[in-house]
Amino acid sequence: MRVSLYIIAGGFALLAGCQTLDNNDTNQTKIEAVNTQTILPEYYLTTEAPSAQITDVWERIRQGMQLPVPDQKLVNQYRDWYIKNPQHLAIISERAAPYMYLIVEELEKRHLPIEIALLPIIESAFDPSASSTGAASGLWQFTTPMASHFGLEMNWWYDGRRDVPASTTAALDMLEYLYSKTNNNWLYAIAAYNSGESRVLNAIKHNEKKGLQTDFWSLDLPRETEQYVPRLLALAEVIKHADEYGISLAPIGNNPSIEVVDIDSQIDLAMAAGFANMTTLELQKLNPGYNRWATSPLGPHTLVLPIDKSEEFKKALAETESEDRISWLRYTIKSGDSIGNIAKQHHTTIAAIRAANGMKSNTIVTGKHLIIPVNAQDKQLYALSTKQQLPKKSRNATTSTSITYQVKSGDTLGEIAEAHKVTVKQLSTWNKLAQKKKLQNGQKLVIFTPTDSQQTAQIRTVSYKVKTGDSLVRIANKFNVSVAELLEWNSLAQSQYLQPGQVIKLVVDESKLSA
Repeated sequence: MRVSLYIIAGGFALLAGCQTLDNNDTNQTKIEAVNTQTILPEYYLTTEAPSAQITDVWERIRQGMQLPVPDQKLVNQYRDWYIKNPQHLAIISERAAPYMYLIVEELEKRHLPIEIALLPIIESAFDPSASSTGAASGLWQFTTPMASHFGLEMNWWYDGRRDVPASTTAALDMLEYLYSKTNNNWLYAIAAYNSGESRVLNAIKHNEKKGLQTDFWSLDLPRETEQYVPRLLALAEVIKHADEYGISLAPIGNNPSIEVVDIDSQIDLAMAAGFANMTTLELQKLNPGYNRWATSPLGPHTLVLPIDKSEEFKKALAETESEDRISWLRYTIKSGDSIGNIAKQHHTTIAAIRAANGMKSNTIVTGKHLIIPVNAQDKQLYALSTKQQLPKKSRNATTSTSITYQVKSGDTLGEIAEAHKVTVKQLSTWNKLAQKKKLQNGQKLVIFTPTDSQQTAQIRTVSYKVKTGDSLVRIANKFNVSVAELLEWNSLAQSQYLQPGQVIKLVVDESKLSA
């Protein structure tokens, strides 16, 4: 069946933590693009499957591409950047492997432009755990308000922004909404995905009042939006002609590689990993939406698994009663206890304790017992599954290495900064350059980059049970933290002695725990 959608010149922008929606229906004035030389011709999108058998999802994307790529300065600049930095797409194409088939399937099911599948390359470099300075998170870089608006759950146990299947559904829902709000124009819709529908519609109205052209390239939009629309178009162009440009993309089989499995109840992730014959880390990489050692007690009750592991997992799950999928601790309530303190002590939530004990309030009675869900793997060291941000002190650390970069023809400070994950201001300061100064071919720049230990740090909040002979200094050395930090995290006095069995909290780099 051939399905058509009428659109005007296609293009996209990235979702970089500035998503806004306009609930005012008065902004539904019909907008018509002015025909000028920079306006691309009208055309129809087709979802008709190619006749040839496709084995690689990248080829499926290439054959489905329909958005015209205009001869615009920024488009050409970004195209040249991708061509000159082939390792960028080579790495990202490997990260995309588990998810790209799922995304393409959903796009074709909804009859949306196939180029949208490339959006996560710009948004998050296909890292589901990515976070931005604008408080956006996940593969599609949702902000909290937009995530909530489009049905993603976020709580102590779970963050739907990092759940790839769930966030993909939400992102495409948002794009469809914006498409309808901007008079079925994909160029406007994706620009609005970045900077908000009101800003795009107001920019169009402004040009209309002044008798100016209203195509995307003529609108006065935020610099970020003006740059990322051509960036995505350039990306589509490079991927479409990857062989010609010498770009190597890791092949992705044109068949599902992951499956979303319904588990019906809460489960310890370590136990789930065992059921699937995987390591806990492997399972967590596919399920970064779960913040803790177990899935959420109130749902969602799903896990993403490799498709070749799902049947083995389902069989083991079916043989395990729901109450046996979490380890339970029988806790005797002491005088002075509160349900909040008990939840904090056992790294769970008040809601989880109440649900496990059928409680209708937070009232507890001294001498009675509570059933508390706990980590089955290690009741003394509770490592959280979320990659948390470095503590402020660590983020500001200056440990780094320097490299020398030789400027190539066409390079700009912005492109070089982006490639090395630094800012233009930093580049300018390090090399005593004016930010607008034109670079010379062959010019050498000094760039400071984080050390490998910083780049791979996995920060976790853990609880440590004090052993006989332990001291603040010994524990600090063991976990590569300072005594001052231990005192601050646990509200301890310098002169205070530790007691065997006492539980203290630490914020540590998990990659150094075994050191």
